[in-house]
Order: sequence, then C-alpha cells, then structure tokens
Amino acid sequence: MKSLISQENWSKFITLIDNAQRFLLTAHIRPDGDCIGCELAMAAILRQLGKEVRILNVDPVPPDLKFLDGSDKIEILDAFHDSTWLETADVILVLDTISWMQLGRMKPILQQHKARDGKIIAIDHHAIGDDIGAIVFSNDHAEATGRLVFEASQQLKTRGVRMTPEIATAIFTSLTTDTGWFRFSSVTAETLAVASELIAAGATPHVVYNHLYEQESAGKIRLLGRALAKVELHGDGKLAFTNIRIDDFNQAGAASGDSEDIINQTLEIGGTKMALIVVEQRTGGFKISFRSRCAVDCSKIAAQFGGGGHRQAAGAFQNLPFEELKNSLINAMIEAYPKKIV
Repeated sequence: MKSLISQENWSKFITLIDNAQRFLLTAHIRPDGDCIGCELAMAAILRQLGKEVRILNVDPVPPDLKFLDGSDKIEILDAFHDSTWLETADVILVLDTISWMQLGRMKPILQQHKARDGKIIAIDHHAIGDDIGAIVFSNDHAEATGRLVFEASQQLKTRGVRMTPEIATAIFTSLTTDTGWFRFSSVTAETLAVASELIAAGATPHVVYNHLYEQESAGKIRLLGRALAKVELHGDGKLAFTNIRIDDFNQAGAASGDSEDIINQTLEIGGTKMALIVVEQRTGGFKISFRSRCAVDCSKIAAQFGGGGHRQAAGAFQNLPFEELKNSLINAMIEAYPKKIV
C-alpha cells in the first residue's frame, strides 16, 4: 500500500516522537468523527510508546462518538486548569486542522507554547490552512486524517506499536465518517484495503454503524423534518439550500450537534449538484456547510467566507445578518457552477 506521506517525512515524524515525552493533543472546534477518532487513536499509539498524553478540546465529544474507548478522557478547555501541565508539554499535536479559525480558543495556548520554544506538530488532510507554527504532515488526497494516523501507526511499528481493537475502531470511525460510510468520491481501493486491515484488527462495522447512525434522538429526527421542509432549490434545481434557526432547535427539542449530516440528505433530490446549509449558533453567528457533487470547489467558496475544507465538502462561520448571508452564499455557489454540467 503506497504511503500518502513520503518516507523521508515519516522518518522526521518518528524522530520528533522519539525526542519528546509529554504530548498535548487537540483538534478543531465542533469535533466530528475524524477529529475524535484521530485523537483517541493517536493517544493510544503514543501511550504504547510510554509517552504521557492528554487530549484537550474546546468543545465536548458529540453523543454519537462517546462509544469510543477513551472518549471520557477527552478534557474540555473550560474545565482545564492544569497550567503546569501545559507549560511542561514537549509537543502539542494538532489533528484534522491547520486553521486558526477551526482551532478557536486553543489559538493562544498554541501561541504561548510556541513562544516557549515548544514544538507543534500537525497531521491533517485539508487543502487550505494557516501558518500555525507547526511541523505539518499533510496530504489533501487523503480521504480522512484517520488515514494518515493509520500510516503513522504503521511507521511506528519499528518502535513496538501494534494495532489494537481500540485503535482500529477509532481509525475506522475516522474513515467512515469522513467518507460518508465509503460512499464519497474520495474512496479508493486503498481506502477499502485500510478498512479491511482495521476490521481484521478488531473494528466491528455493524457496531460502529449502530452507534453512529442508529441511535438518533427524537429531537434530531424532528429537526431533520424541519430542515427538509425549508429546502429551496436554486440555479435551475442544481443547488439545494436550507437553514436551521434557534427556534427550530427549540421546537424540535434538538441539541446543537443534531444538525450534522442533514446537508447530505438534501443532495438526494434529483438534479441537485450542490448544497448549502446555514445553522444558527446559540452563541451567535451562523455555521455554514458546503457540499458539491460537481466541478464546484467548496474549499474555494468557503475561503471567501473565512472558512475552508475540501473540494466536495467545506465549512465556514459568519456573523452577517441571515438574509444577507443567505443571498451571498447562494450567489457564490451559482456563480461558481460551470456553464456545462460537470
């Protein structure tokens, strides 16, 4: 299986791991399956090497990911008061982002760590990012950051790392959530080869699927109904747009994380090539998700709104008034659509 990161760079990664003892792991705000799966897998890998590891995130683990071993050990920034530990960490390892916006309130912690000459390592698969002062191990052709964590585990076999059911399940969760359960165009034969190895090591697909997709709350189902009832079609039916406001969450009895994946269902409408969803946040502003099943590059459009991501899936956050934001987003997507259907 061909590595997505060069052997030279993996050798550099191993040296960095060898020369450090205390690791702080973190990832992007509003964590998803790739993010949480990568953190837990990498933490387990590092602990096999005898390293001290803590995971610190801005936002809590979503309910559908709490089944993963070790998820209860992920600490939240608001409740973390161990400044001594932060000051003595050798490495901050950032997973699944190299964007300041996506790191949220972890930004000053990374900046202070860098000012103390601490090392920052990042493993990511997004095409667009910032200079966060990290030594970056990235490939935007990877279907998930979990794929790169899998490769890291293979490289570290020379140090005694073995693939356990715990690690395999965490990485399998990364792969499945970022590929839409292997249905996105990012999936290749190598994706399925990696999945096969993870299953052989102890990941159980039907158990993971049940936890991810068959434990929905009544509130989430009601929220889905409200969002789908508001779907609008634009650009001769090529673009599906919907939104979720605070009142929708309240009326449905839904949690903030219940809006995840709703956008993908709008693409089930015949003739649609693109989708947009705008989700109002209780803390203010709007989270935006972009999807494309054509030549439109979501990462480029998201960048226009201060976000980023992948060609076919990206996100952003804005504080513009709703109607102004809606019109700007729709116009940007329609203008990006090619003259010929792709």
